[in-house]
Amino acid sequence: MTDVGELDHLSTPGGPGPRRGAADPVKTLMHQHRDLCEHAVDPLEIAAALEAHGLTDRTAARFRHRDVFSLAEEMYARVPRDGDGSPSRPATVDVPPEHWAWELPALLPGALSAATVIGLRFTEGRLHLVVAALGTVAVALGLRAALARGSLRAPARGPVRAPARVPSIAPVAWTGWLLGYAVLGDGLLRAALDGGPDGSWPHATASVLALTLACAPAVWCARLFSVSVRRKLAASRGLREFASSVTPVLLGAFGLFLCAVGVLLALCGALLGEPAEYAGAGALAALLLLARLLITHGSRRAPAAALGTAAAAEAMAMALVFAGRLPGCSILAVPVRTLADGWGADAVPALSCALAALTLLAHAVRTLTRASSHARPPGSP
Repeated sequence: MTDVGELDHLSTPGGPGPRRGAADPVKTLMHQHRDLCEHAVDPLEIAAALEAHGLTDRTAARFRHRDVFSLAEEMYARVPRDGDGSPSRPATVDVPPEHWAWELPALLPGALSAATVIGLRFTEGRLHLVVAALGTVAVALGLRAALARGSLRAPARGPVRAPARVPSIAPVAWTGWLLGYAVLGDGLLRAALDGGPDGSWPHATASVLALTLACAPAVWCARLFSVSVRRKLAASRGLREFASSVTPVLLGAFGLFLCAVGVLLALCGALLGEPAEYAGAGALAALLLLARLLITHGSRRAPAAALGTAAAAEAMAMALVFAGRLPGCSILAVPVRTLADGWGADAVPALSCALAALTLLAHAVRTLTRASSHARPPGSP
């Protein structure tokens, strides 16, 4: 496949367009994208690749087509599949089957978390610690199984150099910190502001149980988004039309997930007799869904940056409280104390995660409304 530079003289917006005298400008473009055209599964794959290279509906007109989709259909139809010399099949698109069974592992994290909470309620002392440790490992393995297949599965990647793997590992580390803070952070922060901690401090069991149970609606909302977008991609006749039709689908799936999280927080709080941390846990759930959804569709840097920023903000707040105990440094804890006294200890994760989630939502609206983000059905094996 050609790179962006090789395509610029043909398709860059504002560029000269196809050279005069070229009897068949599409043929030249096909030659440069020969591998793509020969191995494309459907015209949408070609359209997504052209869009990723910077070709828009406006520049498609220079190739005598009304939009990128129409241009991709001609390119697909004119190239034999895999060099077999046979005429290509009609430029139609089939929506991938909805393998809802793939999403069943999404129930594992919530089930394992519920079993751990029950075990913690009936144990004390050393056995209590053992149950907590084993439960943490079990939930982590359950989350890994839930994300290994289905709609929130990260796309497969080829061999890469070690430095390139850092963005892939970072989201896992930041997510672990954020979930750990959701369990222990608010109680520790309040205890630290009150002069402690002296021994143990309260744990937000209801919040973490609701978050793990929310893995199932997260995967199902992602499946709903994936299937709906794929159908709209097949029906759209232009990139702008596609983008405008996908935006409400994305926002609808996101809103549906937040409603499910709110219900789970209320139920878990009522069952466990704990206050539901709607702001902090809800903002974290929103951040984690958007980050994973972007990773699933090939965007890794923005989620890693957003998760890392939220985790750093929480760590900084905790560090400022303890640093404020040093002689002459009490002023360092004033911002965190003011925030916690006015809005509660969960205001720290709520503010940190909400700002990061809003940033990711704006990025998702720009990124996930592009055809190139849906060239392959996400999560399919």
